Amino acid sequence: MAETVAVRSGPEESREQAGFGYQERPRVLEGLRAYGLIVAMWVRSTMAYRASFVMTTFGNLAATAFDFLTIVLMFTHVDALGGYTLPEVALLYGVSATAFGLCDLLLGSMERLGRRVRDGTLDTLLVRPVPVLAQVAADRFALRRIGRILQGLAVLVYALATLDIAWTPLKVAMLPVMVISGAAVFGAVFVAGAAFQFVAQDASQVQSAFTYGGATLLQYPPTIFAKDLVRGVTFVVPLAFVSWLPTLYVLDRDYPLDLPQWVAFLAPVVAVAVGALAGLAWRAALRTYRSRGCCRTSTSVDVRRWTLRDVEGI
Repeated sequence: MAETVAVRSGPEESREQAGFGYQERPRVLEGLRAYGLIVAMWVRSTMAYRASFVMTTFGNLAATAFDFLTIVLMFTHVDALGGYTLPEVALLYGVSATAFGLCDLLLGSMERLGRRVRDGTLDTLLVRPVPVLAQVAADRFALRRIGRILQGLAVLVYALATLDIAWTPLKVAMLPVMVISGAAVFGAVFVAGAAFQFVAQDASQVQSAFTYGGATLLQYPPTIFAKDLVRGVTFVVPLAFVSWLPTLYVLDRDYPLDLPQWVAFLAPVVAVAVGALAGLAWRAALRTYRSRGCCRTSTSVDVRRWTLRDVEGI
């Protein structure tokens, strides 16, 4: 049975239920709705200072562009990197940067969770009739991060325009699939890292090692890394399904671990699987959270016990 939260209904239904007007709504839908409302609030706040938004977005784009500039400088001294040409590396870079940029835009604020746990401000999120995950993910939504997406897309377009790829319907379909699936895999890593911060409250750098560090790792060919590391990001933390496996299928190249080509099509399945595991980790971690007070905080607030005045005041 789908988990639900209670939300306020119209005045007629309120009178029928003796002052408590509610309708049942699936918790996932309520979380998405709350996320959208919080994001819209921060976007309106950002667009109130449009010149500042343009400058910070350009700064974000320029800062991330230095990553690809470093790769270009490498190719001024070598013809190939791990057997890959510059356009082939650019395709790896573009897919990874675009997928990570999309995830960073939507969920990048979750790295601040450890600070909320330390200073006790997470308590204010627990008493609101809105899923905590939606509140944490949308908190201080930074629209300027779209600069990272634009930079990744620019490199991706360059790679596709330069490479001579024997296109098939499956390869064409693989492009949007691997970007969306890659963003979902990175999102699962963000959520799992946030869950870990409930235990290790000062672990944002550990989380960044798997998110930002993972994105940087995937920008380079797998052939330059040790096979043990490649196995780790394939079978343990499946970041290889973000760009390595799907991109090598598009390029008609073999994967270093001699995996069959059809494994590249498992990216959506892997994204759903790791997302489910990250969700379970989040729920388990949230249940173990202790407030700064003396008692354990309950994370299952029964909104039906609140008065309408209480709900309106949130």
